[in-house]
Amino acid sequence: MAQINSCLKRVFIVFNIFFAVVGAVILGLTLLSQVVISSHGGDQVEGRTAGLIILYIMGSVTMVIAILGAYGAHKENRVCLIVFLVCMVIGSLITLRTGIPAVIARSQIEGLLREKFSELVPLDKAPSDVRDMADELQKELHCCGLFSYKDWEEEIPDSCVCRDDTESECQQINYRILMSQSIYSKPCFPIIVYFVLLFADIMLGVIFSLAVLAILGVTLSSIMLHQMRYPARAHAVLTLPAIFTTAPPKYQELQSAPLY
Repeated sequence: MAQINSCLKRVFIVFNIFFAVVGAVILGLTLLSQVVISSHGGDQVEGRTAGLIILYIMGSVTMVIAILGAYGAHKENRVCLIVFLVCMVIGSLITLRTGIPAVIARSQIEGLLREKFSELVPLDKAPSDVRDMADELQKELHCCGLFSYKDWEEEIPDSCVCRDDTESECQQINYRILMSQSIYSKPCFPIIVYFVLLFADIMLGVIFSLAVLAILGVTLSSIMLHQMRYPARAHAVLTLPAIFTTAPPKYQELQSAPLY
């Protein structure tokens, strides 16, 4: 005999299917972010690898928990539902504990990056690995210097040279004495900040979406476990008490009936 309301079971299974789809979307967005950031020269952005690993883990764990919950509801397996409930409680606490400080830290990202990148200028006097990274960024992002082409002082590299002489991307500068050169007009720092904030926004969206789903999962699984612990009992048949029924005629009254 089924112990869980059939409508609730269907809702819970659909919820877990949606939960699994969210996990798959997380994995897809993470892979897409990795490709986009790599194609635009963001391989050297600090924290990129750790952030991608976290998103891959979140997506995979989400799909596993969703499958576990759907199986537990379909089979009315108490152990699976308890494990699902515990995972949802832990997940909601972790996401909220991570998400709230992350929202606060997001507003400080640009200032922290500006402070760190300011330590690298002038670029022509920076270590070779920093110059190589700057060259790669300038080639991929079509920019020159971190904050301005003046970050290179008198040693502007070829990666700053604008190949496509268009007004939107290029500018003419006086380079050394009596020399003019066309270089990319945009600095690299605003572009780097854009990609870092985009990645941060994706992570925040994922974290708070999972928090809402986790809280909903806790609610549904708790109701299902309650129904399994206290299954619906058979309805009692109500009978009218004897006081409300007409009493049968007494034997004496039948014996004393008048004769016609």
